[in-house]
Amino acid sequence: QVQLVESGGGLVQAGGSLRLSCAASGLAFLGYAMGWFRQAPGKEREFVAAISASGSITHLTDSVKGRFTISRDNAKRTVYLQMNNLRPEDTAVYYCAAARRQFPIPTSQSGYDYWGQGTQVTVSS
Repeated sequence: QVQLVESGGGLVQAGGSLRLSCAASGLAFLGYAMGWFRQAPGKEREFVAAISASGSITHLTDSVKGRFTISRDNAKRTVYLQMNNLRPEDTAVYYCAAARRQFPIPTSQSGYDYWGQGTQVTVSS
């Protein structure tokens, strides 16, 4: 059974940092691209970042470029989202996802096969 378990969310002031983690089990981690999405209250889920299986290719949505970094540790079967200089508009539930398709790395929800339950990130002004 595939499980993606996110952690690291919380409440932080604007300008602060958080690092989200997503631990994967039940799948051949090296065979999957990994992504982060987020969903703010009343809004649709949106793409945030993605990383190839090897970690050599990453994609970030424009609104987080220069502030967020995605990385992965294949030995630990974990993907990370380092979030710096957080803004109130970053407030959302953040979801981790795994995609069998890797080329190109999917940036839409439909490209992902497995999802975590999400972790809440709240940024106060």
